[in-house]
Amino acid sequence: MWMAGGGIKSGVSYGEIDELGSAVVMNRLHVKNLHATVLNRMGLEPNHLSYFYRGLEQKLDGVEGAEPIFEI
Repeated sequence: MWMAGGGIKSGVSYGEIDELGSAVVMNRLHVKNLHATVLNRMGLEPNHLSYFYRGLEQKLDGVEGAEPIFEI
C-alpha cells in the first residue's frame, strides 16, 4: 500500500513477502493495525473510539484493539 502525508516517513518499505508474493515472511500485521495507524495520524485515539449499535458498544478497530505501526 502506498501512503503519503500526515507524518508518514517517505521511502519506507515495511514488511517482506516471499518470491511469489503469496505469503508474508517478515512483519506480518492485520488490517486493523493499518486502520489504527490512519486514525492515529488523523489525531484520534484508535482504541478509545466506539459507537453504539444494536445495544452494544462497538469499537472501530475490533474487540482486541490494535496498535498503530509507529515504524512508518
